[in-house]
Amino acid sequence: MKKEDFDDLMASMDEVRRWARGEHVPGLRLHHFPADDVRAIRHGTGLSREEFFRQIGVSTATLRNWEQGRSKPEGPARILLALLARDPAIVTRTLAGAA
Repeated sequence: MKKEDFDDLMASMDEVRRWARGEHVPGLRLHHFPADDVRAIRHGTGLSREEFFRQIGVSTATLRNWEQGRSKPEGPARILLALLARDPAIVTRTLAGAA
């Protein structure tokens, strides 16, 4: 990893820590989406529920609860879903490159 990339990553981590402490972080934008959008995101990938949960690493029960609005994705799952909403094939490409 280049030093410049590492420095950017560390600066980002500092911003996350500040945000987690409740501090204002200039330029930070949070993206929220309703739980029922999880189904739309999954449909956008073209994957079945089983294929989708395996690909993103959550249980079928968790995915079903998200899709039915009984619970909401949090933390890294929200970020992954936001990435998938923007680019439905990102996980497939990433995993294919790691094999």
